[in-house]
Amino acid sequence: EGIPRVIASSVGREINEVYRGNNQGILTDVEMNEKIVQASRLAVRALVLQSTDSSGRVKEVKNFFDEAGGFFGKMIGAKKPWTQAIIDAGFPEVSDERLAPVFTYLEFCLKQIVANNELPGIMTLLNGQFLMPAPGGDPIRNPDVLPTGRNMHALDPSSIPTQAAVEVAEDVVRKLIEKLADENDGKYPESIAFTLWGTDNIKTYGESLAQVLALAGVRPVSDSLGRVNKVELIPLEELGRPRIDVVVSCSGVFRDLFINQMNLMDRGIKLAAEADEPLDQNFVRKHAIAQAEELNVSIREAACRVFSNSAGSYSANVGLAIENGGWEDEAQLQEQFLTRKGFAFNADKPGMMEQQADLFKSALKTVDVTFQNLDSSEISITDVSHYYDSDPTKVVAGLRDDKKKPMSLMADTTTANAQVRTLSETVRLDARTKLLNPKFYEGMLSTGYEGVREIQKRLRNTLGWSATAGEVDNFVFEDANEVFIDDAEMQQRLLDTNPNAFRDMVTTFLEANGRGYWETSEENIERLQELYAEVEDRIEGV
Repeated sequence: EGIPRVIASSVGREINEVYRGNNQGILTDVEMNEKIVQASRLAVRALVLQSTDSSGRVKEVKNFFDEAGGFFGKMIGAKKPWTQAIIDAGFPEVSDERLAPVFTYLEFCLKQIVANNELPGIMTLLNGQFLMPAPGGDPIRNPDVLPTGRNMHALDPSSIPTQAAVEVAEDVVRKLIEKLADENDGKYPESIAFTLWGTDNIKTYGESLAQVLALAGVRPVSDSLGRVNKVELIPLEELGRPRIDVVVSCSGVFRDLFINQMNLMDRGIKLAAEADEPLDQNFVRKHAIAQAEELNVSIREAACRVFSNSAGSYSANVGLAIENGGWEDEAQLQEQFLTRKGFAFNADKPGMMEQQADLFKSALKTVDVTFQNLDSSEISITDVSHYYDSDPTKVVAGLRDDKKKPMSLMADTTTANAQVRTLSETVRLDARTKLLNPKFYEGMLSTGYEGVREIQKRLRNTLGWSATAGEVDNFVFEDANEVFIDDAEMQQRLLDTNPNAFRDMVTTFLEANGRGYWETSEENIERLQELYAEVEDRIEGV
């Protein structure tokens, strides 16, 4: 049992009920969820403090009963520090016994974190001895990746999606569909454009892959060895909703690592397309029939929904164009996406990625929603250009007959209570916690030259979301201008630390305004133009 579950049960609540109420904005559950989160953090802090030395470092993990005082405390019935922390946080009935297993495991995790295994691992290899391999990935999701200093491997591709990943995926799909139904008077979306990443599916053991199958009402089936090599349709009676069409854009790394899983998706979607079911309950079949007539192909061929780059090619290069500023207009970016990502995987022709630009466009023009996952605490949507590089929101808007921009959503599965937010909400959250957060940018500036470049890169990636999705609020650029340009002292710090990155930052602000993504005063623009000339002169030594 997890800590939040044990804490919630101590007050007669079920943690999933608290999560649901919190997500629906029920005030009592919002407050209860926050109280549980804070109590959980205090308990873990108490565990770490138990092993923290006078210099503030954890060098050796101590058990509560290792010390004589702890042993004596047990004799007189004293509570363990983490239990006492939860009690002090307002949960006096929490069970010490039920907390014991999870804190035993957390002690083990802490030992792995502080283990000094880097140099010993290198010496083991240099001595020609065997070094035990270990999985790679996100240490929060899988603590077994620790300690470091071992040979890493990823996973067995044939084993994903795992059963645990399927269960998490079903929960996210339920929240996604509920949110969309609420936004559209109870109507289900007919088609969702999905982006799949290779490394993210390694970290999550196939969660986003399982989401694709779940939306189409397809169940992965594993054999006795845990290999997932078959799919089956979930009956409509069991599914309880229509089968939702999906258009999947796979990264080049996903294509290289998970070709068998692309096969599974393609077979599953074609199973749905060929199922003899009412069209108002099977949007996959509905769209496949229409596209088969439009393109003069069979329903099975028209049901190809898994796309990627051609063999040996990676990304849409939209991010590269935006980073370099070398693009004329959004139409150029959209055409670039369609050209590079329009290669279809077909399970009936294994080993081939055929260019199917017309089929790709035909599938995308029915899309109501674009969707991506954020499943790691290590990277957010403005840390790298990859997320917006593969976002098809404005591509879909350009292809739809009504030119309506689809709703754009992102799932945050970095916590047990997965959240489905709009892209604009996610961008706002990211801007407030990173780009516009003094703790973030002061931390970056403390690192010197590279820190300024990191701030500039984040601003440029924010511009990227404006170009591909149009989901960046004006205040993000306005507040960033106020923080980094209006403040004369900050301006000077950036200029002195890294003049080249500061020039690029000024360029990004001017470009955001010039392309219509940021409305601001003429005074701000004139100041930026003058500042650009001054910085350019300084770099050139004039």
